[in-house]
Amino acid sequence: QVQLVESGGGLMQAGGSLRLDCTASGRTFTMVWFRQSSGEEREFVAAINWSGRSTYAADSVKERFTISRDNAKTTVYLQMHSLKPEGTAVYYCAAGGITSWSSPAPAAYNFWGQGTQVTVSS
Repeated sequence: QVQLVESGGGLMQAGGSLRLDCTASGRTFTMVWFRQSSGEEREFVAAINWSGRSTYAADSVKERFTISRDNAKTTVYLQMHSLKPEGTAVYYCAAGGITSWSSPAPAAYNFWGQGTQVTVSS
């Protein structure tokens, strides 16, 4: 069974940068970042396949955020630049199999981390 642990969240001024990381125990194919603001539904952010060579991101963040994996494929990163106040949310790492690829729906992913809080001040 896959277990995921996120870290790297915190408080950042608008326009700043922050890097989130998610470490997985167990084999994964697709790893994904979601975020959820207070009072809102969970939103897809970015996804990466097992090799790290295929990625995609939501239109709202793709010019500013980059998803990547380390050489051992055990950790996925979300490098965030030009942070905006509307990016304030709990950020979640999730994992799924091959069939989860390209799905923006939370229900497509079987394993979830506990989330890490990102707060962007104006």
